[in-house]
Amino acid sequence: MDLERFQSDIVSLRQILFFTALKYMEDEEEAEDIVQETLLRLWTMRDQLDAISNTGSYSVQITKNICIDRIRAQKETVDARDHHFETNTQTPYGRVETENAIDIVKKIIESLPGLQKQIITMRDIEGYELQEIANITGTQISAVTVNLSRARKRVRDLFKQINEYKMKYECK
Repeated sequence: MDLERFQSDIVSLRQILFFTALKYMEDEEEAEDIVQETLLRLWTMRDQLDAISNTGSYSVQITKNICIDRIRAQKETVDARDHHFETNTQTPYGRVETENAIDIVKKIIESLPGLQKQIITMRDIEGYELQEIANITGTQISAVTVNLSRARKRVRDLFKQINEYKMKYECK
């Protein structure tokens, strides 16, 4: 693949790749770094891209994989329950708040409907891939994606409600 085709086929996907990374990482700078890493990987393998029928979906998949790798690396270095921080940047109060937030999220996940609870646990806590979850649960990947999205939204909404309630009544 020459430079012109690379720019038209791959670099033109930059915004899609950015929003894909942003969905996983929730940080614009990190998402931009991931997009750059994706483009670099694709550039280094540009000679092999001609054999790929849908370079767009392939590029998005590479972006997702990089996000997953970074999330896994973060989980390995900092376990929220094991506060082995290199610096003492978090106060004891902050650590208690973090532990309370983790407990709340765990309780919210426990309250989810069965399949959503199973899928969010397998994906976000245990780190399974979507295809693996589909195979284990006996559902289609699209059903896994929908249930995961609904579960994450429910956790996010309930966590936000709980925090708003706490702020409203604890600050009085």
